[in-house]
Amino acid sequence: MKRYCLACDLKDDAALIAEYEKWHRNVWPEIKKSITDSGILSMEIYRAANRMFMIMETDDSFSFEKKASMDTSNKKVQEWEELMWKYQQQMPFAKKGEKWILMEKIFDLQS
Repeated sequence: MKRYCLACDLKDDAALIAEYEKWHRNVWPEIKKSITDSGILSMEIYRAANRMFMIMETDDSFSFEKKASMDTSNKKVQEWEELMWKYQQQMPFAKKGEKWILMEKIFDLQS
């Protein structure tokens, strides 16, 4: 099992943030299936103001390239991603079109 942590910013608008959270209380079943089908075993999203953090635990079959390829060919995932762009914004250092940024682990109490 592997753990990944990612960050993404929401638009700094209380009404939009509330809508975004509402969507995430009832994520479409097709989106949940696409997540688990890619090898993601668990996923949690946390928010502080307009910054979000995602923690994913994956099996050995998971790769970001595989997930991206699966998402590109899934019309429902594309519809969801387009909808989520209403609420999300790129971090200042993100590449064009990049939402979730992989974070670098800098500390581990167990190490």
